[in-house]
Amino acid sequence: MRPVAIFRFSPTEGPAHFAEWLDARGLPWQLVPLDEGVAVPGDPRAFSGIGMMGGPMSVTDPLPWIAPLSVLLRDAVREGVPVIGHCLGGQALAQALGARVTRTRVPEIGWIEVDVVEGAPRERWFGGRERFAAFQWHYDVFDLPAGATRVLGNAFNPNQAYVVDDRHIGFQCHVEMTRDLVETWCASGGDELPRVSTPSQQSAADILGDVDARVATLNGVADGIYARWAARLPA
Repeated sequence: MRPVAIFRFSPTEGPAHFAEWLDARGLPWQLVPLDEGVAVPGDPRAFSGIGMMGGPMSVTDPLPWIAPLSVLLRDAVREGVPVIGHCLGGQALAQALGARVTRTRVPEIGWIEVDVVEGAPRERWFGGRERFAAFQWHYDVFDLPAGATRVLGNAFNPNQAYVVDDRHIGFQCHVEMTRDLVETWCASGGDELPRVSTPSQQSAADILGDVDARVATLNGVADGIYARWAARLPA
């Protein structure tokens, strides 16, 4: 089986539970560390699927990998190579498919609930759940690409996830979290955290409180999402 390409945009935002899930099922993957200057591959058909992680930058920044990545993602969608994007990755897919990515009026940081949109394929992607607490850390948001179905939202930013062709999925929120990833972000981005939590932004103490239980619950949600996405990978 061809590997799943996992694009890393920042050394602090690795594949985390996404890679753990692939490893547990014997699905091969290949890291593409764009943060180290690795070139964007030219042909999506070299991979069974494409996964993208988060990052502190914006897809509207003048970065050298934005244009070739957009071409690769459009080709992947056209060729039916499943794509999954987490936060920055979801923004990159949306932008590649012609949607706007802009600054949000309400940044979100911490454990914040998202709602499964009424009429969305709840059973296929979210195990029948109506709501769950995802992890958030973002300042940009995406519009929906043409032909996409919005599947997650919340009161702060309505576009939290979308599906294209029931094969590709882009998230604004994070579902790939591990304890190590949460602790790393709190350490590296601690100056962005409020001292006292608000509804849309949590303090480090509230983010790290009961972190093992929160991560375990989110991993259960992610397992179902990844299983649905991987069902479309070629044998």
